[in-house]
Amino acid sequence: MTSAPVLRVQDLRADVAGQQVVEHVDLEVTPTGVTALLGRNGVGKTSTIKAVMGLVGRSGTIELDGQDISTLPTYRIAGLGVGYVPEDREVFSALTVSENLRLAERRGSEHRYDLVYELFPELSERGQQAAGTLSGGQQQMVSLARALLNDNRVLLVDEPTKGLAPRLVTEVAHALARAADVVPVLLVEQNLQVVRDLASTVVVLTDGRSVHHGDASSFLSDPVATQRLLGVHGGKDPAGAV
Repeated sequence: MTSAPVLRVQDLRADVAGQQVVEHVDLEVTPTGVTALLGRNGVGKTSTIKAVMGLVGRSGTIELDGQDISTLPTYRIAGLGVGYVPEDREVFSALTVSENLRLAERRGSEHRYDLVYELFPELSERGQQAAGTLSGGQQQMVSLARALLNDNRVLLVDEPTKGLAPRLVTEVAHALARAADVVPVLLVEQNLQVVRDLASTVVVLTDGRSVHHGDASSFLSDPVATQRLLGVHGGKDPAGAV
């Protein structure tokens, strides 16, 4: 018996500054593990994530555990347990690391500081440091930690390894793998090796439309499909990125 998806999106359309950037996206996030949202640059991946969060104009059906959230404002969606890690981190630069985390605490939720500091011990050591003085990798840790702090029903994670050194890519991927043990993740990610390591399912976008849904391993091992839809050769090339 197949479990119902925790997040279901049907016929999603979204516009940014009056321009339609998502034309028809269908996707489902399984109750466990990582679902990767892939596609070439500019096809609407980030806009899809923002539309689910209510950060851009959108229409269509968005259901969280069967509840329609497509007309709710962003704060209500977050309050229902949708965690969001934006592409550009968006930490509060003038506030300390500890203050950034305290601001993320959601009333009525368990606050998992033990998990956060287990995954990112450096954040505990730098608790009184202004977030704006951290390196890009450290700021990414803060952004992930804010989402992992609460007992969320699903995480939307946008380009978590973008611009990071290889060591930090490995660290972030490890944190996401641990997170996926306790909460399902919808992941936008350019590094195909990270996708191979984490994702069980992929959804591929082309020109604002979802054009492929299926098993991650099968898709990424098909060089014809990855070249056609992503513009890169899949197969066994660990350096592939999209």
